[in-house]
Amino acid sequence: MSWQMVDEGWGRRAVDWATLAEPHAVREYVFVHRLLDVRPGVDLLDVACGAGLALELAGIAGARCAGIDASPRLVEVARLRNPGCDIRVGDMADSGFADASFDMVTSFRGIWGTTPGAIAEVARVLRPGGTVALTFWGDMAATPGGRLLAPFRLATQEQVGHQSAMVALKQPGAAAAFLSSAGLEPGELFEVPFVMEYADPEHYIRGLTASGPAYEAIQTAGEEAFRAACLEAVQPFVRDGLPIRATVRLFGIVGTKPA
Repeated sequence: MSWQMVDEGWGRRAVDWATLAEPHAVREYVFVHRLLDVRPGVDLLDVACGAGLALELAGIAGARCAGIDASPRLVEVARLRNPGCDIRVGDMADSGFADASFDMVTSFRGIWGTTPGAIAEVARVLRPGGTVALTFWGDMAATPGGRLLAPFRLATQEQVGHQSAMVALKQPGAAAAFLSSAGLEPGELFEVPFVMEYADPEHYIRGLTASGPAYEAIQTAGEEAFRAACLEAVQPFVRDGLPIRATVRLFGIVGTKPA
C-alpha cells in the first residue's frame, strides 16, 4: 500500500482519533521523551506524527519540533496543536528534511519492521551522535488489553497477516537488526508503559473505529459486525463507576547514529 492510501484508514475520523484514542498514549510519550532527555534547544522530528500530541508534549519540554505523517486530515489536527512547527504531509521514507538536521527522532508505533526505507530516512536526517526511539506492540495474546484490539481480526486473512508482519520487531533481536541495517547502533529493548482507557463502551467503540486496522475490518465485515465485536471485547472491562482500563504490552528501543 502506498503512503497516499493511509488517509483512507487513519484520516476519515481524525477528530475521534485525536480526542478519544490518542490521549491514552500520553504515558508512552512522556516515558520516551524522558528517556531521550527531550529538553530546550534540541531539534526533534516525530515520524508518523499523527494528530501531533507527542509533538505538543515535546514542545512543552522545550524542543524545537517537526513532524511528518501520511494523513492530511491528521496533520491538520497536528498543526492546530503545534502552531509554527514544520509538520508535513508525506512519505516517511522520503521526508524532504535536510541531511543531519535533527538531534532526536521519535516514532510511536509508526515505523514498522515492514518499512526499512523509513529507518534509512531516519538515519539520514539524524545528526552524528543523534538518537532515535521507536515503540512497537508486544504479544497481544499475552497482554490484558490485547482483547480490546480483537475486533481488528475481522479483516481479511491477508490484512491480518500484514498486521502481524508489521509488529514483528518484538521478536528477539529483530529491532536491533532493523536499526543496524540503517547504520544505527542499537540499545537494549525496554518495556514502555501503555494503558488503553475510555470513559465507557461507546467511547471505546468510537476510538477504536477511528484507527486504520478498524477501517480494514469494517471494509471486510461491515460496521454492524465490527460494533458487535467491540461490545463483546469490552464487556470484561466494564465496571460501575470506573473507566474502561486495560494495560497493553509495548516495547521500545533506542538507536544512536555513530558520531
